[in-house]
Amino acid sequence: MIVEGKHKAYKINEHIYHCGTDITMSYIGGKWKCVVLWYLRNGSLRFSELKRLIPDITEKMLSIQLKSLQKDDLIERRSFGKKAPFRVQYHLTDFGESLIPVIEAITNWGIELGNNKGTIIDID
Repeated sequence: MIVEGKHKAYKINEHIYHCGTDITMSYIGGKWKCVVLWYLRNGSLRFSELKRLIPDITEKMLSIQLKSLQKDDLIERRSFGKKAPFRVQYHLTDFGESLIPVIEAITNWGIELGNNKGTIIDID
């Protein structure tokens, strides 16, 4: 990015980002992160509930995405119980909540595009 005529970048946790978009996409980029955050916007969900809401994601990929979102402090994992089977829920952190308006804007843009260029179909 250019600030006052000079090339600048952001440094966050030893990573170099060349603009705000670069920072944002490092947190929510990829096919599934925004989808997971979207479903968590209304409250805590269990792994199996997220899997049911996102049927095209594999369990392995969901696990990877949840770990990545946790590492970035966007979600928290809560365990209930001390003996198996444990009950685990995921929920947004305050930091994750701050992304919801961004994700809503992305979603609304996608809905508008879907309405203008696509058709709604039944999935069964």
